Amino acid sequence: MSAALLSWFLYRTVRAPQREATVTVLALNRNMIAGTLVTDADLKVVAVREREAPKGVLRRKEDAVNRALLVEGSVNEVLLDQKLARQGGIEGIAATIDEGMRAVAVRIDSVSGAGDLVQPQARVDVLFTKAGKMSEALTSTILQNVKVLSVGTRVRPGEKVDPKAPKAGVVTLLVSPEEAQKLELGKNEGRISLVLRNPGDSRTLAKTDPVTSEVLDPLGDRPAPKRPKVAAAPAKPQPPLEWNPPPDLNVKKKPDAVVDVFRGGKHTQEVFR
Repeated sequence: MSAALLSWFLYRTVRAPQREATVTVLALNRNMIAGTLVTDADLKVVAVREREAPKGVLRRKEDAVNRALLVEGSVNEVLLDQKLARQGGIEGIAATIDEGMRAVAVRIDSVSGAGDLVQPQARVDVLFTKAGKMSEALTSTILQNVKVLSVGTRVRPGEKVDPKAPKAGVVTLLVSPEEAQKLELGKNEGRISLVLRNPGDSRTLAKTDPVTSEVLDPLGDRPAPKRPKVAAAPAKPQPPLEWNPPPDLNVKKKPDAVVDVFRGGKHTQEVFR
């Protein structure tokens, strides 16, 4: 009997699973995109090991309902307080706009949008180009290191879109109120293009002077330099017509006027007194 009890004790100690303390936390009941308002139906209660419960995990539904997701969430994902907008925040993507910032939409195509490489959460520079004559055209960098909030209806990097959808679209940029004014002016006065940045490069240029057409064509459409005027040489006086009467003309006195007359190949002189 003692041997049986000893064997059972060793089995429970060595082989039987050890029970650990658990806690109940909130998790998502479905996949959700950023900006979605969380409802009671989107939540469920799950049990996790107490030592594995992450910091900031929510445990009561009233702490999560009517708050918007700041990032996308997956089904069964434990819900953290830092992934939700403040209590009473508005629904939709607007909940992801930081305080003091503004969302401004810019229409682009496959060229001005960096060849469709611009994705949500990317960082871009904004170029403004003023069209016109060659002497009037210029390009300047008006904004630097700007965050892309969304591209069309996409708010997540790599989100699939309909391949039949047109390439032209709208990019929403996250800017300050002052930058929003500058961006709106550029949209109405010329052409806006986006330049994709390395996400790890936060450097900005201190000097962003406009680039003019002189870098492409130093002469541009400026008129050619005028040649200096050369004074015309004074006309040489013509020598007076000499009297040269034919031998058969018996004229001794020089007439007042003599006119050379050419008729075909025949040459005669008419005398006038």
